[in-house]
Amino acid sequence: MHTDVLVYGLLLWTLVASRHGRAYDDMGFVRTNMTHFLVNRRPFSLNGFNAYWLMYVASFPEEGRSMVSSTFQEASTHGLTLARTWAFRDGGYRPLQRSPGVYDEDMFQGLDYVISEANKYGIYLVLSLANNFESFGGRTQYIQWARDEGRNLSSDDDFYRDEVVKRFYKNHVTAILTRVNTITGVAYKDEAAIFAWELLNEPRCETDLSGRTLQAWIEEMAAHVKSIDSNHLLEVGLEGFYGETIPEKKKMNLGYELGTDFISNNLVQGIDFATIHAYPDTWMPGSTEQTQMAFLQSWIQSHVEDADAVLRKPLLISEFGKSSRLSNCRGDEEAALFTTVYDAIYASARGGGPCRGGIFWHLLSGAQEMEGLRDGYEVVFSESPSLGQIISNQSHRISNLNGGSETKKQLRPALQSGN
Repeated sequence: MHTDVLVYGLLLWTLVASRHGRAYDDMGFVRTNMTHFLVNRRPFSLNGFNAYWLMYVASFPEEGRSMVSSTFQEASTHGLTLARTWAFRDGGYRPLQRSPGVYDEDMFQGLDYVISEANKYGIYLVLSLANNFESFGGRTQYIQWARDEGRNLSSDDDFYRDEVVKRFYKNHVTAILTRVNTITGVAYKDEAAIFAWELLNEPRCETDLSGRTLQAWIEEMAAHVKSIDSNHLLEVGLEGFYGETIPEKKKMNLGYELGTDFISNNLVQGIDFATIHAYPDTWMPGSTEQTQMAFLQSWIQSHVEDADAVLRKPLLISEFGKSSRLSNCRGDEEAALFTTVYDAIYASARGGGPCRGGIFWHLLSGAQEMEGLRDGYEVVFSESPSLGQIISNQSHRISNLNGGSETKKQLRPALQSGN
């Protein structure tokens, strides 16, 4: 135990030394080549975290921004190089988008700050553009805005069909992509710290299980994003559930029928890489830990194989975690889940496969003001040093896979020099 703590401390010291006080104005745009991410034309893998709350908290200029900065600093000391967060708050309390096309400047400046801090700490961002669920507005808010204009809409799934709603969404995409950062002076579409755009967090269309409705929407919106921004990667935001393209794969869905199709949705022109989520405790309530872990391994392996053989695109596990609020959840079970996910990512990346990173759900600082954001899946480094060590170890071996590249020289100069 004492040896592990010492090694952990030395690793964190090295990472802090490599990152502290340096701005990363030379972060390169991320590209893809078949199943690889590339930075400066060299293969690149990542280790990351979700922090959906960054923009909202950063909209409070004093105490909020200090919490955002400390979170990026903590992430940096653990070697994390990717953060996924929301670029939306539609209607409701302290919105980004008050009404269609009308934005709150204080909230937008919060997002400006998040992007500038990500650049400062050498952490790329995946920015999600809207939510499938009602939280923070989501499809429900877009539907209500259209109803306010006289549209007769019966379902949140009309988000994918109605021309007025689609216009609202496209206008939001345009507003985000063309926003000029008030801190850096750089338009978002030209900001290298942005890794990728995400069309929608966990899209689902349960009124059309054929998948045709969602497929058409993805095709239309991918084309719209790419017509504005050719610098950045784009992904859908999928959880990974299969559809009719490979019917025999639907047995992996655990009975969920959501109108999505991991294969056809990710084969859309303009979609640069695939994503999956992994929540076996939530998806398999009442099952044993052994059953959940066996499913997790099969779930990841199936998508790795399909990303490699069918999609020929990179794959990110863009959400995964284990809830402390569910019965019988112990720290060692959370550690086992993280280790299983990380080992699968590392094995794929080391072997030249498509799975190139994982983004756990979700990182919080230990500040008292963050208490309301706890959902059972939170990772607070100060409270979970053993899990922090697992995360740092993954960052370290992922960094070694990037060894000798310009990316490693940019992000980890102390490790590169052997300090």
